[in-house]
Amino acid sequence: MNHLEASFTGMNSFWRYIVTFVAVLAVSNTIGALPLLVAYSIKAASDPSVISSIAANPNDMSILGLDPNVSLLMMLFPFVAGLVAFILFVKPMNGRSFRMIINGTGKIRWNRYFISGAVWLALSAAYLLIYHMADPSNFRLSNTSGTLLILIAVTVIFIPFQAAFEETLFRGYLLQGFAVLARNRWVPLIMTSVLFGLMHAFNPEVKEFGFTDMMAQYVLFGLIFGVITLFDDGIEAAAGAHAANNIFLCIMVTHRSSALQTPAVYEQISVSPWMEFTALLVSGIIFIVILRVIFKWRSVSILSGKVERPPEVVQVP
Repeated sequence: MNHLEASFTGMNSFWRYIVTFVAVLAVSNTIGALPLLVAYSIKAASDPSVISSIAANPNDMSILGLDPNVSLLMMLFPFVAGLVAFILFVKPMNGRSFRMIINGTGKIRWNRYFISGAVWLALSAAYLLIYHMADPSNFRLSNTSGTLLILIAVTVIFIPFQAAFEETLFRGYLLQGFAVLARNRWVPLIMTSVLFGLMHAFNPEVKEFGFTDMMAQYVLFGLIFGVITLFDDGIEAAAGAHAANNIFLCIMVTHRSSALQTPAVYEQISVSPWMEFTALLVSGIIFIVILRVIFKWRSVSILSGKVERPPEVVQVP
């Protein structure tokens, strides 16, 4: 095993993780938000009445009157800025390279990334097909124009940065940090999944459907990606699935409360959070089983194993 054990390399006082985490989020929400702030300012200068609309729903990019694909780019830019900030901070703060945060070996296993993404895409497509066949009235064909090609290009290029940012921060960096504290796998898994859910607490879906209903989904996503990371001893498979999930949703189906508003093929009229939770739970289990067969993962007992410092590693405060 390498991913969590690598956390003992370098400088690991937990205050370093807190400072880096806060600093990266600060960069993401300041420098990363500059394009949106500029767009909001220009629009407000020409039409002061939009200020109240922006305050009421800051996630509604239609207020700006921009092309939806341009708005999507602006929504994704903070994740790119955050990822760059993390790459710059982690070496001086923890004495580990960015690649060591990926899986503890310094080498990225791209086959894991793409295979996992392909499997998740297949499961997502199967779920949408079944759901559409069972309840066609709940879906409205929204976009079949040439703008889909632009949307596909934007999502395929930039969504992986968003997924990489979140997976690196939670299933990479913080999972390693909590492993140093707890010396096991369960506490890091639970803590990072809860924090992952809380990071999405300001998503418009939470306002629409309620904190409890949506937190259950977000935390479950975190648990699925966390279990994959522990089984596969690295974040590549989780990052691939995360990117595939968001790319699929951006292109194929959206709804009026979605965090990422896109000109997708379908608009879902009504959303049931607990039905989506159940579907995610079933899909997640199937997904883990499929990857376990493909990647020949070891027994589930690995999840209860201890995380111990390799004898040759000297930990620095």
